[in-house]
Amino acid sequence: MATFKEFRNNVKPNWCPGCGDFSIQAAIQRAAANVGLEPEQLAVISGIGCSGRISGYINAYGLHGIHGRALPIAQGVKLANRELTVIASGGDGDGFAIGMGHTVHAIRRNVNLTYIVMDNQIYGLTKGQTSPRSAEGFKTKSTPEGSIESVLSPLEIALSAGATFVAQSFSSDLKQLTALIEAGIKHEGFSLINVFSPCVTFNKVNTYDWFKENIVNLDGEAGEGYDPSNRLAAMTKIMETNGLVTGLIYQDTKRRSYENLITGFKQEGLANQDIKISREDFAKLAADFV
Repeated sequence: MATFKEFRNNVKPNWCPGCGDFSIQAAIQRAAANVGLEPEQLAVISGIGCSGRISGYINAYGLHGIHGRALPIAQGVKLANRELTVIASGGDGDGFAIGMGHTVHAIRRNVNLTYIVMDNQIYGLTKGQTSPRSAEGFKTKSTPEGSIESVLSPLEIALSAGATFVAQSFSSDLKQLTALIEAGIKHEGFSLINVFSPCVTFNKVNTYDWFKENIVNLDGEAGEGYDPSNRLAAMTKIMETNGLVTGLIYQDTKRRSYENLITGFKQEGLANQDIKISREDFAKLAADFV
């Protein structure tokens, strides 16, 4: 069984010192080891942005895609080889701006993969512009007088779209984050894990201290009596906390994944199947197009 160290490679991350993404990378590596994966059983698919670099920092199959397109690629990988554990990752701009359409449809489709969003409420790689996750009044280079747009709530959207696994964590809480990623990997269906990952360079509002003061953690007293299988309670909790709740927020264990609803879809991945066809069968297929 692989240890988390075996999910490390020799590529040194070039994130800013103090970036929350370091902890998210560590949590993915620890979770992969804890559920018993080997590096060759994991594929990490990422988009563009600071967070998009993570696919090159983990010893596993990886693909650094294009902006907002991590989820279409990840779903393709999973459907081509359902034996792989697939983790998609990206930032809030990648998943909730240019890629929002893909996010909503991936959620409702319920392909069996885990999507980890590194939410820093800003565009970090392009040097600090307002994102869909920036609060009203948020001042950046693109909104010098403060953002006039309402902040997008991905957790509310996920529940509305029919999500079967919704969780949120804070990059400083490595224990909780690792456990949530493990649960997401084990869940049959699409798992959305939004992670508050402070940008220490450009976001001077949503800092580590700010999150520590404002987060409502379901793993503490706030979670006493809370039932994550209750969709209405999940939506209520999100709205009551202004989206600052962390922990397992909602899980539906009854709905089957996309792959398990496809008639005749083999458990063995295409990568491991003999897909050669005879000349006779090829001729029959070709005849349909003549």
